[in-house]
This record gives sequence, C-alpha cells and structure tokens, in this order.
Amino acid sequence: MIVDTSALVDSLTGPKRSAKTMRAFIAAGERLLIPCLVLFEWQRGPRSEEELAAQEALLPASGSLPFGSEEAAVAARLFREVPHSRGREIDLAIAAHALVREEMLWTLNLKDFADIPGLVLATETP
Repeated sequence: MIVDTSALVDSLTGPKRSAKTMRAFIAAGERLLIPCLVLFEWQRGPRSEEELAAQEALLPASGSLPFGSEEAAVAARLFREVPHSRGREIDLAIAAHALVREEMLWTLNLKDFADIPGLVLATETP
C-alpha cells in the first residue's frame, strides 16, 4: 500500500488521529510503501526529531520508492488525461506509484485522487 503525505502527517504528528489506522494496516499484513515524493513533502514540513524518528522507524527513508521512468510515463499520461491537472503534479506522481505497482493508495485527501482512473483508494481500516 502506498502511503500519501496526508496519511503520514495525520498518523505521526499532532494528535496522531490516523495512528490507529496505520497500526491496523500493519497488523493486517499490509506492507506500507513511501514514495520519495511523499518523503520530500513530509521532510519539508516543520517536523520534530520525534516525528522524524517515528517515520524512520516505520518507513525508512532508505526504502523510499524512487520516481523512475515508469512512474514518469504514467504521471505524464495522467496529467494529460485528468481534468484540472495543473497544480496537482505531485499528487499525480504519487498516484502513478500506486498504479505502476498495482497497489492501493492510502490518503486522507480523497477528493485529490477521486478522478484518477484505475486508482484504488484505501479508505477503510482493514
């Protein structure tokens, strides 16, 4: 399962509202995957040492998924096909990771990804 920035932030910062859902996915055997673009969005925010350590323990930066040629081709196709794609380039690139790997995407921003053909969103606890 690909983890979007919104789910990562909501799981590891502030009141950690989505931490229970993250633990449930892990307990159900889901392998959580973090694209390097999510890592970028995560690290650019104001993060405490504790939050960064939690991310590193759960989703090590060294295991982040690179944005390669397959993802680039899918993201470019989505950019051309999806309405109102300008300003959504990173979201489309994150969605491309899920589509290339045939994985679900766990996001809290359902509207940002709802119009992407073929993308399966993980919206429920397992």
